[in-house]
This record gives sequence, C-alpha cells and structure tokens, in this order.
Amino acid sequence: MELFRLGISEALHLLDKGEISSRDILDSVFSRIEALDDRVGAFISLARDQAYDRMEYLKVSEERGLLSGIPLAIKDNICIKGIETTCASKMLKGFIPPYESSVTERLLQDGYILLGKTNLDEFAMGSSTENSGCFVTHNPWDLDRVPGGSSGGSAAAVAADECLGALGSDTGGSIRQPAAFCGVVGFKPTYGRVSRYGLVAFASSLDQIGPITKNVRDAALLLNVISGHDPRDSTSVSLEVPDFTAGLDREIRGLKIGVPKEYFIEGLDPEVEQGIKDAIGVLERLGAEIVEVSLPHTGYAVATYYILATSEASSNLARFDGVKYGFRADGKDLIDMYMETRAQGFGPEVKRRIMLGTYALSAGYYDAYYKKAQQVRTLIKLDFEEAFKKVDVIVTPTTPTAAFRIGDKVSDPLQMYLSDIFTISINLAGVPALSSPCGYTSEGLPVGLQVIGKHFDEETVLRVSHAYEQSTDWHTKRPGL
Repeated sequence: MELFRLGISEALHLLDKGEISSRDILDSVFSRIEALDDRVGAFISLARDQAYDRMEYLKVSEERGLLSGIPLAIKDNICIKGIETTCASKMLKGFIPPYESSVTERLLQDGYILLGKTNLDEFAMGSSTENSGCFVTHNPWDLDRVPGGSSGGSAAAVAADECLGALGSDTGGSIRQPAAFCGVVGFKPTYGRVSRYGLVAFASSLDQIGPITKNVRDAALLLNVISGHDPRDSTSVSLEVPDFTAGLDREIRGLKIGVPKEYFIEGLDPEVEQGIKDAIGVLERLGAEIVEVSLPHTGYAVATYYILATSEASSNLARFDGVKYGFRADGKDLIDMYMETRAQGFGPEVKRRIMLGTYALSAGYYDAYYKKAQQVRTLIKLDFEEAFKKVDVIVTPTTPTAAFRIGDKVSDPLQMYLSDIFTISINLAGVPALSSPCGYTSEGLPVGLQVIGKHFDEETVLRVSHAYEQSTDWHTKRPGL
C-alpha cells in the first residue's frame, strides 16, 4: 500500500486498527517528497528532523488528539514557533517566529506532525504562485501550468500526495482557486470562525485560514480542530463549534440550491460551464431543488476587492521597514534605509498593491475609492443575504477557466486578477465556501465546483459537497506523476 496516497480519515482508521504506524506514514510521505518536489516545487522548507522527533514524542505521550500522528503541510504565511516563516519574500528571509499561531497550536494539541512550509505568492498576493520570491510551484496535473494561488504550494502538495492535508489562507480565493486548479478540496470558513492570530496579515477584513484536503470529510475533520473563539483575535467569533463531520452523510433531498445567473457569463470556459451544469444535474438527481437566484452586484466585486485589499495591504505591510526583523538594506540615513529595504525586499506584485492601496487611501481620494468600495461591499453582502432567504446554498464555478500556463498572465495583471472573479465576492461577504473537483477538461485539467453557504453554516456547505462527492468519483483521481 502506498501510504502517501491516504487521506487523513483513512490514515486515522488504519492507525487506530494498528495496521500502520506514524513512522510508516512519515517514511512514505518524505520519500514521495524526495521523488517529486524538485519538479512540483510545493515546499519552501521541510521539517524532517522535527517531524521524526515529534513522532517519537507522540509514541510515548499519553496525549491522544483527533490528528495523532498525521503529517500536514502549512502555508508559509502561518507562524510556527522556531520554524522560519518567509511569506515567500526576501523581506522575511531568516525570520523565526517566537510564538505559535492559534491554528497550529490547536493542531499540536490534537497531535499533528509538521512536514514543512509550503510555497505561496509573496505575502499571499497572487493567483498563480508565480509571484513567489522563492520559485514557481507547478501544477501536478500539468507541470507547465500554474497550481493557482496564493496557496498554490499547499494545493499542489495535496494533489501530488506529498502530504495528507494542508492549511492555506484565503483573502480573495487563495484556498479555493488553487484547490480547483489542482483537483482537490479547499474550504474557506466563515470570516471569524477560525482565528487569524499568527497569520501574517495581507487584508485583515478578508483573510481567513482553512483546510486543503483530498476529500470533503478530511476538510470537515481539520475544520473541527482549527475552529473556535480566540481572545487573541478581535475578529474571532465566540460561537460553539459543532462537529462538522456529524451531518456529512445526511441526504440533501429537499434542500434548495441557488444558481446565480451572473456567474454564467462571457469568458466562462465552455468545458468548465459544462462541468458545473453536470454537477448541478447530479445534485438535482439527489433530490435538491434548483432555484435561479441573482447576485446583481457581482460585476463590481473585482474592482471593490482590489481597492479594499490593497488599501489594507498598504497599512499592514508598513511594519516591514528593516528595523525590528527580517531583511534590511544599507542606506546613508534612516529614511534611505527604509526606502532601500522596501525597494529591495518586496517583489513587483507586492509593490504594485502597496502603491494601489496607498493611492486609494491618500488625501482627496479616500472618499472616491475606499469609502465607495466599502459601500459596494455592503451591497454585495446584502445580495447574498437576499439570495439566502430563498435557498440553502449557492453553487457556482470556482474559476472561469482551468489552470493556465505558467507565464501566460504574468505581464497582464488585470487578466490575472480576473481569474478570481468567482471567489472574491465570498470574501467580501464573509460567507463560507468550498471548492471540490467536478470534472476534467479535454486536456485532463481539473474543474472546481464552488458551494457557498450562509454565515456560520459550514455544516450545510459540507453536507452538499459531500453528497456530490459521494455520487461521483472525481475526487479519487490523481495526477500521473
């Protein structure tokens, strides 16, 4: 048995029966990484020694958590105490966090083993992982194509069976879009469901951490562990966390599923559109009622997002000045040192977004851009609230196309930004959404189905996604690496 192919739930079952050991899994996964990652480029760093030390500790420890002995990968913008966290940027090269993020703290309490930190677009700003300050990650389904972004390393690692599961972060689609491109499951929870403490901030009102896994059950399992109120995060919501795995097997007969007409537009690849329509047909055969809904302000989402997200990035990234930690350039005086540090430490896309955000917040333009964008954000949120009066969930394509070729959109930022057109609204509204595979193009590239839910109704999103998954076999397919 090739243990690296296991999902989290399958591995836990075999561990509980005593048929395999944590060492067996670790040996298998690290062998897989050694065999493939020079071609895929999913990992920025590996924690091999720490992983085996952790495994030995768990063998003698009386602590038994939900994830005991399960090796996971963590996106490199999530802080882990004592492990370098770079955000794939020269700016943070050599930065060793002195504290643990809340999500990895919870994973530790439940017995996980860290494999390593995964690649991303620098400071999570991008849709292809081509903006990484380290190297480009490749899509395991076609090594000439992008894995999506910004959590491209995590999605590629899961798709290539280089880990059993991973964590990513999602600001405008950065979990769901790479999950769709790589043919795996990616879940962005409701804003406030999962603590952001220890996540290096990009846009604080949009960022959310979530799981990337091989199937829906594993996503629910990871969500059980990482969810919950955290007093260290002022946006964390104090709500009881349900068992997200408990209702997965309930049938969806009688549920109303909304299909927004604004998501089936010019520019949507015909093969992607057909995959989504086929998936809707499966849900209908399972007894769900399909209802057309409208999200009329969808067309304004990309512009709104790129004002708000860049404005928050401009503010959040002001702290990287070469003084307290990270990269520092030489300068003839303090101001010159600041300028040289930021000029040399940040890559082109990060600089572009800082400048856009600084402009939108500048005197004379604040009302015209930032304030107006906040007003439109409210309208987008109201669109979802109105639609959810009629339906239980909404289904859409996750992306307008399958994975594009490396280099195709690097010189055209607008086209790159538009690859997130179907995911951005969800972050602006703060609702949960999950992407799962629903087919393949004629070139063998995965297509993603996005299921969107009401605020803090992750259970219904997971239930619908799981029902679809169990009625098809798309999630069982793996790239032929």
